[in-house]
Amino acid sequence: MKKFAIILISLLLVSSFSFSQKKDKSKFLVIEKGIGYYYESILKDVRDVDSKLEKKDVYKRFQMDQSGLKMPNKMTDYKTVSWHNPTISQGNAGTCWCYSTTSFYESEVFRLTGKKVKLSEIYIAYWEYVEKARRFVQERGDSHFSQGSEANAVTRMFKKYGAVPYSEYMGLINGRKFHTHEKMVKEMNAYLNSLKETNAWNEAIVLETIKNIMNHHIGMPPTKFFVDGKKITPKQYLQEYLKINPNDYVEILSYKQEPYWEQVEYKVPDNWWHSQEYYNVPLDIYMDALKNAILNGYTMSIGGDVSEAGFLRSTNCALIPTFDIPSEFIDEDARQFRFSNKTTTDDHGMHLVGHTTKNGKDWYLIKDSSSGSRNNDENALEFGFYFFQEDYIKLKMMGFTVHKDAVKDVLKKFKK
Repeated sequence: MKKFAIILISLLLVSSFSFSQKKDKSKFLVIEKGIGYYYESILKDVRDVDSKLEKKDVYKRFQMDQSGLKMPNKMTDYKTVSWHNPTISQGNAGTCWCYSTTSFYESEVFRLTGKKVKLSEIYIAYWEYVEKARRFVQERGDSHFSQGSEANAVTRMFKKYGAVPYSEYMGLINGRKFHTHEKMVKEMNAYLNSLKETNAWNEAIVLETIKNIMNHHIGMPPTKFFVDGKKITPKQYLQEYLKINPNDYVEILSYKQEPYWEQVEYKVPDNWWHSQEYYNVPLDIYMDALKNAILNGYTMSIGGDVSEAGFLRSTNCALIPTFDIPSEFIDEDARQFRFSNKTTTDDHGMHLVGHTTKNGKDWYLIKDSSSGSRNNDENALEFGFYFFQEDYIKLKMMGFTVHKDAVKDVLKKFKK
């Protein structure tokens, strides 16, 4: 009888715990295709000013009903931890990895030197395409070639090619306002795939051809330029002016499919060079490290999944609704389950720049380069920003790039 009573009490406690979070509601949002920043600004520029937008039609999107919720979705709700440039659009190009991490490094330059700089994202993207083509040749076509990449690709390109100011290389030609790499990448892919038939695996010729294709679409990057009256190279600019040491930056990851407390490969297509530099930690360590970094004045480039029912472009707030999983059940298994069944994908990189708390939950201010964050008033402070509740990061954001000093206590626990 005593044993039965204990079991009954335990079940009641579990039941009470399970339903402690108020149930969220859902709704279908009716969206008219052709409306919004992407169609009315970016796509209009991509298709030329005089061309017509595609025919408008209507579709429905299943999403969380956030009406009535009091959420910190104003810039004034947050404390930004370091200076950062205003948001800039990546246009119609799949280069969020580069925009978010370049923005992160701009904040790092200010934190380290007090200098406010605007760096060229497309300079990094240009050389990333070159390195992708190089590996494609070396692997005889068995290598991923697309617009996507990872945050630590920026660090790799810094080491090899340096950096340049945005004013020296914008990559926008023929009066373009927004980037689009679709035709350029299609052309490069067609050329690279033709090598499989011809067996013309001459690396020097291939790379020169890839550069020529890019030079036509986005222009040729500079090899020297003037800064403060002195002519310097991109590597000199990185080392002497920006004072950035690429070796000071690390990748923090948390997923269960690889051993914790080891450096592992992040197994996603955009890690095309199969980097094994990711410090893989348990989820509670991951969340603590992220929070401690931001509270101690470090911003970070963060990446993961942004295609969720609880991530609304109307409010720019990202939450995990109870009809997905209640907050108290978000753990390593829930995170890995979604990654393994591909409902969590590595589809977007952003720059985490601020923090606040609301009703006992941490919220994070996210600087973004995509069109989804730009459907509000262009003159509003919130234009180009998202607001992530901690649960969203815990379940859906897979990793972040940060200065090693921000996570030095975590790094000490890794095997040499």
